[in-house]
Amino acid sequence: MSQLSTKSMFEHKSQPLLPRRQFLQRMVAAIGVTLAIIAASLAFGMAGYHFLGGLPWIDALLNSAMILTGMGPVDPMQSTGGKLFATVYALYSGVAFLSMMAVLLAPIIHRAMHKFHLDAEEDDGDDRHSGRKTKRD
Repeated sequence: MSQLSTKSMFEHKSQPLLPRRQFLQRMVAAIGVTLAIIAASLAFGMAGYHFLGGLPWIDALLNSAMILTGMGPVDPMQSTGGKLFATVYALYSGVAFLSMMAVLLAPIIHRAMHKFHLDAEEDDGDDRHSGRKTKRD
């Protein structure tokens, strides 16, 4: 990623499209960040379900994974603390899911938009060289 400035994660529109190898490295980094969010979210959920919900660790893992993926809880919470935790964790999980999707899709969407911009500049340049009038002339 030597072409990138230290100020931005993505290349500027005036820079050339990132080579495929560097793009794949960017995707690996995005997947790594997403996996870290998943691991931290599961750990947070497991701790809450275990200590506040009174579930065994394996059931706490199952409930955490089910809520994090949007499938819903497996075990109902009996205590007030467990119910409050489940509420907070469900809300957190929605935000975490959206954040993970943003981290994963940002490099793909950026690349598509960058390529589209470069293609549009090429087309504008071709019109100018062919002698045809364009809106910008």
